[in-house]
Amino acid sequence: MKNFPEITNHLNVCVIVPTYNNEKTLASVITELKAYSYPVIVVNDGSTDSTASILSAMEEITVCSYPENQGKGFALQTGFKKAVELDFDYALTIDSDGQHNPSDIPVLLEKSAENPNAIIIGARNLQEKNMPGKNTFANKFANFWFLIETGKKLPDTQSGFRIYPLKQIVNRKYFTKHYDFELEVLVRSVWQGLPVIPVPIRVFYAPKTEQISHFRPVLDFTRISILNTFLVLIALFWVKPFAFAHSINKKNVKTFFKEHILASNYSNLQITLSVMLGIFLGIIPIWGYQMLVAYGLAHVFKLNRVIALVASNISIPPMLPFILYGSFATGAWVLGKPFKLNLSHITFVTMKQDIIQYIIGSILLAIISAIAFGIITCLLLSIFRKIKS
Repeated sequence: MKNFPEITNHLNVCVIVPTYNNEKTLASVITELKAYSYPVIVVNDGSTDSTASILSAMEEITVCSYPENQGKGFALQTGFKKAVELDFDYALTIDSDGQHNPSDIPVLLEKSAENPNAIIIGARNLQEKNMPGKNTFANKFANFWFLIETGKKLPDTQSGFRIYPLKQIVNRKYFTKHYDFELEVLVRSVWQGLPVIPVPIRVFYAPKTEQISHFRPVLDFTRISILNTFLVLIALFWVKPFAFAHSINKKNVKTFFKEHILASNYSNLQITLSVMLGIFLGIIPIWGYQMLVAYGLAHVFKLNRVIALVASNISIPPMLPFILYGSFATGAWVLGKPFKLNLSHITFVTMKQDIIQYIIGSILLAIISAIAFGIITCLLLSIFRKIKS
């Protein structure tokens, strides 16, 4: 048996190996893992080769299996449930195709011991010799969307060599069950406040003629794209606005007021116009893009970009019902018709009428609100900045 650093002994960790038709490498991977003395759980994801025979000949491992292939994400979640059932606190996942080197396990375990609530991810070198081009592209694609969805940068969001703190991740309902699961679990963990820490690892890819990959470019890219669309919408409409609202406290407001208003190099007019721009863009129907547009236009017109961004967050979830109601009511007033939302008898005609009413009303409401906030801002600036001088 190989020895790990003593610090990892208290982690109560098991190793989960999801596998699907990897008969050429499965036995050697399990044999090498067993040499490290950690309990091994193998999930046979409906393999149709000799996987079942290989596993039946293996001793001192736990096997979970089902007849039809369900996808890597489903296999991992099956392994997590079994690990929890066996009272493990952490799960180290490793692929069965032989690309990961078990000798890197101590590095991940040591980092996990230092950060017990974090997901530790083994980051591969994407320029590694023989790495399939489709894998490199898929990883960079996923890395980009991970950054958009979380605001955090990771070098390898697709690596299957990870350590998960089970208590923090198993009680969620996941939407995916294929390769896209490994991205979903990272994004939602970051949203929950869990750290995701990369650790450099070695990786081995067999020559192209010997490589076996179950990654299907068209189908799996489509799944990942759908997932990213869904996650981006959640991030823009829910996660980021709530995070912004949660960040507001007395100290932050005081610091913001001092740095970006009292001590600002911008004139009173520029600050007022920055507020008006943000309020206007936060109300008009460009959901999900208001912050991006506010930042860009503030830069173009040489206004205070930070103030414009903050003001554009008027559309945070708690304010949305009031903005929507106000937009529909204003639209009804402009069009000279009774205000009502046709929620009980929705047709294409009524939807079109309501959408037109909403767009007209939201633009007018945005103009009125921007002017009102502009007047208030101008008055406050004339008082407080005058006191400062």
